[in-house]
Amino acid sequence: MSAAGAWPRSPLKRGFDILFTLAFAPLLLSLCALVAVAVRVFLGAPVFFTQERPGLDGRVFKLVKFRTLEPGGAPDAERMTRFGKFLRATSLDELPEFWNILRGDMSLVGPRPLLVCYLPLYTPEQARRHEVRPGLTGWAQVNGRNLVSWEDRFKMDVWYVDHAMPWHDLFIIGLTILNLFRRSGISAQGEATMREFKG
Repeated sequence: MSAAGAWPRSPLKRGFDILFTLAFAPLLLSLCALVAVAVRVFLGAPVFFTQERPGLDGRVFKLVKFRTLEPGGAPDAERMTRFGKFLRATSLDELPEFWNILRGDMSLVGPRPLLVCYLPLYTPEQARRHEVRPGLTGWAQVNGRNLVSWEDRFKMDVWYVDHAMPWHDLFIIGLTILNLFRRSGISAQGEATMREFKG
């Protein structure tokens, strides 16, 4: 195994995730409290949205986010409110995922956790994205986010699995912060986020 390929699975990376999250815990908790109150006011209860997602080695965990949609059975794009769009544009809805990072379900950087129903649709190469912990952000997220095709997205995910080094993570985190101000790549046309993956 190359040094690059070893980093995404390294205990040092896990340690970095924990130290980073704890270092910013006061700020993160303050933001979470403010967003939770705002969600309760503008969208009502429940404040949090949980959904099963596949993580390391395909093991399923419960992803936690702030709720951004109105209840109902309509498509996500139709249930998205202006406030929900703001949360997604600023990625504030993702803040509770730091809890998933502390639990070990996720990492700061890695392939984004997708839907469980996609698991049987991946090619063996695409499924390699599950060889590492999923990330709060990732290489695909700073290279187009939800505007890139599924094929290109999976290629970038697997590239990260095989080539990422510590400085890549720092670079991706920096680009993620920059992109938050640009609010780019938030959703594909006509979708709340990304088009459905059909294999």
